[in-house]
Amino acid sequence: MKFKNIFKNKSNMTTENTEIDQELDDVTLENNANGEQLIVEELSVEEQLAKDLAHEKDKFLRLFAEFENYKRRTSKERIELFKTAGQDVLVAMLPVLDDFDRAMVEISKSEDEVLTKGVELIHEKLKNALVSKGLEQVEVRAGDAFNADFAEAITQIPAPSEDLKGKIVDVIEKGYKLGDKIIRFPKVVTGQ
Repeated sequence: MKFKNIFKNKSNMTTENTEIDQELDDVTLENNANGEQLIVEELSVEEQLAKDLAHEKDKFLRLFAEFENYKRRTSKERIELFKTAGQDVLVAMLPVLDDFDRAMVEISKSEDEVLTKGVELIHEKLKNALVSKGLEQVEVRAGDAFNADFAEAITQIPAPSEDLKGKIVDVIEKGYKLGDKIIRFPKVVTGQ
């Protein structure tokens, strides 16, 4: 702009400022909160359209990015849901699997080989069906270091030997996981 003064009131202008009056054709005066008049440039039609276009492009890009994030998030949730969809059924089947394991131990003590072989086949079929649905056993053994992230200590006993202090002495109940998620922690006894 060519003029150096900011006019607080349009009535203060004199006839000597006709040059400035011509320049004000491109400028409008607006009142601010204090009642003072401020000089604001008017935009040409092309500039206004360019500004509106930039605003709409920005709005569109933000909306598109938000939609892409939504698609990615829902896709991830759907995959996770499919992985754990049968979790309730598998958790309900774990006590049956535990009973089957205990039955196998007792049946293997009997002398009837045909009964042992038949129950063993059924046991393997059940285990294979559960494994095919994503069930995995959490590997915890006596002598392993106790980690609260992968096992649940139900009691502590005096360690039978010095090397078992702070380690797992016995596994009471097997633990299982579905994918990367542990659905039942193994119950263990630790040595102190």
